[in-house]
Amino acid sequence: MKMEIRGIQFAYNSKPVLNDIYFEVLDREVVGIIGPNGSGKSTLLKCINKILKPQVGTILLEEIEIDKIDRNDLAKKIGYVPQSESSKFPITVFDAILMGRKPYLNWRPSSQDLDKVAEMIEMLNLDEFAMRDIGAISGGQRQKVIMARALVQEPEALLLDEPTSNLDLRHQLEVLNIVRKQVVNGINVIVSIHDLNLAARYCDKLIMIKDGTIFAAGGPEILNSENIETVFGVKVSIINDSGRIVIIPEDPA
Repeated sequence: MKMEIRGIQFAYNSKPVLNDIYFEVLDREVVGIIGPNGSGKSTLLKCINKILKPQVGTILLEEIEIDKIDRNDLAKKIGYVPQSESSKFPITVFDAILMGRKPYLNWRPSSQDLDKVAEMIEMLNLDEFAMRDIGAISGGQRQKVIMARALVQEPEALLLDEPTSNLDLRHQLEVLNIVRKQVVNGINVIVSIHDLNLAARYCDKLIMIKDGTIFAAGGPEILNSENIETVFGVKVSIINDSGRIVIIPEDPA
């Protein structure tokens, strides 16, 4: 599903957060949104998912404005994984993931709905937690549950806001490998990500944001020492390891 972000501007209480954001996401593409804290990454994802409404600009899905797509139909097109989410009522991991089937449910889950949940639990290695209360598992496991809930929506696109922030190194790689597998299966992805090495490894295209505007856009080659120092205020060394970029932080600029 082709996505186009055209001239997005957004402000909180008249304080500009995003200004004139343009880019597009093609089929089977992972686009990474990178930038320092407060640069507008999470706000951008919320605008794309219709959680926030931009003051200026529009988002198109296959040339249809998202404002013309109702919430239920949009949930069949876009899955969203927030940075974190706390459960305020008792619910098992299985039932929390089943909530992702809401756009397809009638008055009760079908066998297909239950099978999709079971499939996703197995894919994300959540089998031993399936019947536990979501409040009784670790933050990292909860993040995987939120990912599973988005994937059972069978979306055409995924919006991931720091999906590996609560995960250890092994689970970071597990989750991002699953994301790449979904891309092979036809989904496109927009992911906000802090780890520049993971961004270089897993993203096809990168959008580097500074102060709410696009500072640079392109492939992993935009992760050069000059851009990183300007946007993040950190001096780095960059090594090319058999075609893979490795970024080594040194000191604050």
